[in-house]
Amino acid sequence: MQNAGIAELGLNWRYIAYEVRPEDLKAAIAGAKAMRFVGVNLTVPHKLLALDMVDALDESARTWGAVNTIRFEGRDGSNAWQPLREFGDTTPDKIRTVGFNTDADAITRSLREDLNIEMRGARVLLVGAGGAGRVAALKLAAEGVAELFLVNRTHSKAATVAAEIRQRNLKVKVQTGYPRGEVDLFINATSLGLGEADPLPFDDKQFSVRQALATYDMIYRPAETALMKLAKAGGSRTVNGLGMLLYQGAKALEIWTGKSAPIETMRAALVKNIYGK
Repeated sequence: MQNAGIAELGLNWRYIAYEVRPEDLKAAIAGAKAMRFVGVNLTVPHKLLALDMVDALDESARTWGAVNTIRFEGRDGSNAWQPLREFGDTTPDKIRTVGFNTDADAITRSLREDLNIEMRGARVLLVGAGGAGRVAALKLAAEGVAELFLVNRTHSKAATVAAEIRQRNLKVKVQTGYPRGEVDLFINATSLGLGEADPLPFDDKQFSVRQALATYDMIYRPAETALMKLAKAGGSRTVNGLGMLLYQGAKALEIWTGKSAPIETMRAALVKNIYGK
């Protein structure tokens, strides 16, 4: 996806994946800085750890409390910070790291564009209060959903996220546990569904997918999880997490390049890589 976007923009760059242990994250960021990377992406479990490892936080990272994108910046002759791409072959005297979060906007963009759902006033059930689930819950609350129901295997984690939403004084009715009656949207933010033998990510004694008008599964491989098949059979509109993956990556590319991301080129590369189409 990223290399397809980079090629479309005509840049002599390369996007490469590295596996880094949590205890080595700080050294890895320092190494990328020393090698003058323009930026890096971080995935779990690094997004929370990186908050205390970057020199500055963009408003997005401060708001959502997680870093999934880092941009390296240098100080120019006017003592202003500029992205490293602006320096060409010259080396700035000082380089800093700036943390961003592109996940939150990607979630709601995907929901709007892929499911045609407007967040304001919606009733939403969100299962999974971990990294992606927490950011999704905070973003949905900020978008003005009317009611937000949070469910997590460890109840205390859902309660912590609910308390954080209340502390931010967001005008949303938030509670832990399953809803009664119909919801506009059911979101799976757990990893249940990645494996064929995985159980469903919800308690079918307390909730039925027939209660959901739309179902969003953050998992994108397989393309259709057991949850999505069940929800579709029950009359729910369904979408997987491919759009969320695409939009967070496209925003990261824009942060690094300063140019609009070629969305459709990146989407095609993503679909081909994941589904072989």
